[in-house]
Amino acid sequence: MNDTPNNNPFDGPLMQGEHFHRADMSGANFDGVNLTEARFYAVLSKAKFNDVNLSEAEFEDANLTSVRFNDVNMTGVSIKNANMTGLTISGVTLVDADIKDADLTGMRINGVLVSELFEAYEEAKPRHD
Repeated sequence: MNDTPNNNPFDGPLMQGEHFHRADMSGANFDGVNLTEARFYAVLSKAKFNDVNLSEAEFEDANLTSVRFNDVNMTGVSIKNANMTGLTISGVTLVDADIKDADLTGMRINGVLVSELFEAYEEAKPRHD
C-alpha cells in the first residue's frame, strides 16, 4: 500500500463485484486488493490473499487447497462446497462465523485440535440425570 493520503487505500484496478467463473487462479497473489462482493467459482489452490478486502465475497465450488489468508476482511464471506485442505488463516476476524457440514479432521485453532475442543466442551456440559 502507498503512503499517499486517500480515502480509498485500494488504488489499483477495480475488482469489486467481479465474477471469476471456471477460472484457474492457482498460485495467484492478491496483495492489497479490494474484492468486495467478488464471486469465485474457481481453482485457487496455493493462492495468497494479503491485506485484501473480501467482504461479502462468495466462494462456491471452489478449490481453496493450501490457500493463505493473511490480514483479510472476511465480513459476510460465504464459502460453500469448497475444498479447504491445508488452508491457513491468520490476522482474520471471524465474528459471527458459522461452520456447517464440515470435515474438521486435523483442524487447529491457535494450535489446539478442534476435536479436542469439542471433547472438552462435551465433558464440561452439565449432566441432566
